[in-house]
Amino acid sequence: MYSLLKNGSWRELLRDELPALFGAGFVAEVFFKWHSFTLECLGFLGVWFALGWALSAVRQARTAR
Repeated sequence: MYSLLKNGSWRELLRDELPALFGAGFVAEVFFKWHSFTLECLGFLGVWFALGWALSAVRQARTAR
């Protein structure tokens, strides 16, 4: 989600966001039992954004070395 907002190419988008998407789906499925679709959807999107940002920061730190 983070790279979606940054407007990357398709290859970068899949490389960057697929792990974050699957990670957010796992977290939402296992931990979010709020009995409200809206809250769970917002939680999923928030986790997806945070994981995307974290993975992007790790990639940038690796390439900066």
